[in-house]
Amino acid sequence: MESVSDTREVAGSGREQAGDTAGTATAAGPATGPAAGRAAGRAAGRATKHAGGRRPGETLTREAILAAARVCFAERGFDATSLRRIAETAGVDQSLVHHFYGTKENLFLQALELPGKIEEAITAAAQGGLDGVGERVVRAHLSVWDDVSSRPALMTMVRSAAIHRAAAARLRETATGILARALGGVITGEDAMLRTSMVATQLVGLAMMRYVAHLEPLASADTDTVARHYGRAVQAIVAG
Repeated sequence: MESVSDTREVAGSGREQAGDTAGTATAAGPATGPAAGRAAGRAAGRATKHAGGRRPGETLTREAILAAARVCFAERGFDATSLRRIAETAGVDQSLVHHFYGTKENLFLQALELPGKIEEAITAAAQGGLDGVGERVVRAHLSVWDDVSSRPALMTMVRSAAIHRAAAARLRETATGILARALGGVITGEDAMLRTSMVATQLVGLAMMRYVAHLEPLASADTDTVARHYGRAVQAIVAG
């Protein structure tokens, strides 16, 4: 494997405009929205803006690559995303992607790591007890998906679950692990796990049609309207 200094020399050559390139590449991603693209571009720009003088910090470079990978995987899926595309989006040389993450598979697994705010939001929504929990859970779910810092990882998981075993496993863990822990106090009884998985189906389906398939008028409906109507279905499942 190349040394850190060697990879810096490879990455630095001819890349004075890397930050601008990254911002342009990520801003174009329709699946994650302009805000997510700009966020990844800014991360990449911070990691590369000092390339002309000294090597950017390893932490910033790793973060820029991972942010770019999440945007690319969310937009294109696993199979259609290349390491070259990720490197271009991050504004770094492809050798640095190999240096920090090795293979596309390993980078994909890192991109699937979900932010802790998902479980925190659902857990907080369940704290108010059974009455109205369905609407609160839907609101919490939508709030995490509407957060541009969370959406790329979620999009990567949902879009890739049908074709990649690791993504499918992560989706199952979200359904049976995160939701089971968060809703354990309100979903009880012998069929608690079945009902928990049914709530997960409702939430994943909502996210798929609103954020991935962009089904109208659901995709552009305001949060209050969606939470009010969809919360009734979730409430019925929770209540048993």
